[in-house]
Amino acid sequence: MQEAGEPQGGSGTDPDAGGGTEGRAGGAGAGAEADLPLAGVRVLDLTQALAGPYCTLLLADLGADVVKVEAPGKGDDSRHWGPPFIGDQAAYFLSVNRNKRSVALNLKSEGGAAAAQAIAASSDVVVENFRPGSAARLGLGAEALRARDQRLVYCSISGFGQDGPPRAGYDQIVQGMAGLMSLTGQPGGPPTKFGVPMADISAGMFASTAILAALYARERTGRGRTIDVAMHDAVIALLTYQAGRFFATGQAPGPQGNLHPTIAPYAMFASADGHVNVCVGNDAQFRRFSEALDAPDLADDERFVTNGARLAHRDELDAVTIPLLEALRTDEILERMEQAGVPCGPIRGLDEVFADAAVQDRHMQLRVDHPVLGELSLTGVPWHLDSQAVEVRLPPPGLGEHTKAVLRDVGYPPEQIDQLASAGDIALAPATT
Repeated sequence: MQEAGEPQGGSGTDPDAGGGTEGRAGGAGAGAEADLPLAGVRVLDLTQALAGPYCTLLLADLGADVVKVEAPGKGDDSRHWGPPFIGDQAAYFLSVNRNKRSVALNLKSEGGAAAAQAIAASSDVVVENFRPGSAARLGLGAEALRARDQRLVYCSISGFGQDGPPRAGYDQIVQGMAGLMSLTGQPGGPPTKFGVPMADISAGMFASTAILAALYARERTGRGRTIDVAMHDAVIALLTYQAGRFFATGQAPGPQGNLHPTIAPYAMFASADGHVNVCVGNDAQFRRFSEALDAPDLADDERFVTNGARLAHRDELDAVTIPLLEALRTDEILERMEQAGVPCGPIRGLDEVFADAAVQDRHMQLRVDHPVLGELSLTGVPWHLDSQAVEVRLPPPGLGEHTKAVLRDVGYPPEQIDQLASAGDIALAPATT
């Protein structure tokens, strides 16, 4: 889900929040934190929902100090997207907001907007996903902030771009409009969305990549960049070879279920007790695949000798191979294909994924202590740095948990912080949502 609408009592991210316990908690110690690539980089996070928070999650996991601005008394919309909840916190919010500090500011008030501008002045990066034009009206637009600091990297994430149509950029809408749903599902079936929000996630990933490149370029040029990422563009960029097929033929490809459109056999197949993926990438692998199924003559059949021939005769190939695979249990197929050097894998549910010792060994399930909720499980960081897994430094923050600490960081004296809190411009911990 992309931009927040007009800010409500705060940021379009809905910056207005309340509390928790002040200070840092979590996994890695100070030394490990200092070794992370973005240690010392501050990011002002004016985003909510998923595309923007996923972008800032990646930056936070790389060591950036991400200051997440939320609306007092409400916070990021995703705090309320449940069930399921853990305590009073939505699992959705908890999944993408670790390693961040939460500040509760009413961006529609003079004091709250000024506080956000002060944090921006101390930041290297600003990321926002307001409706286009909203940030500028709050004095938090790219032009105003970069006029004060030419080194600032400013990234806007929206559904259709800063100069695009004013449509709501919800993930499913974008998946449909950008063609992704037309490619997903079974032949003859209805268009189908991905099981994870790919428009949000891809926009967040592309935004983080552009931000990293801009930070690198800033070291050479001394100036930041203004980045415009649209979820619609991000999904179109994912179309890759499917778009290539359309450009080459003029024919829009449709859904092919679990088949690969240009390689055969490369699909999900039924076994005697479940399903497996078998992916035969070249002719030598097809020969070994045939031998593993005790059908070596298939590799010499002129209908199946090359990939092009196998594609042209896919139905005939399936008529032979599907019964052979259906006669074997999943573990038998996996064992045979592994011995033959043919890529093959089981179809797992998430219960099986996180029970896998290899997943645990790669630290793809992280456990972090939360000061209110106790131990939380979160997905791991998908990179190792110098052979070390990246740990969680901070649990997902309570609403406004770090308001006082961050405002002190940027020079606000205690009495001014208290005055802003009394006026309703900010919210301090503790508070509940």
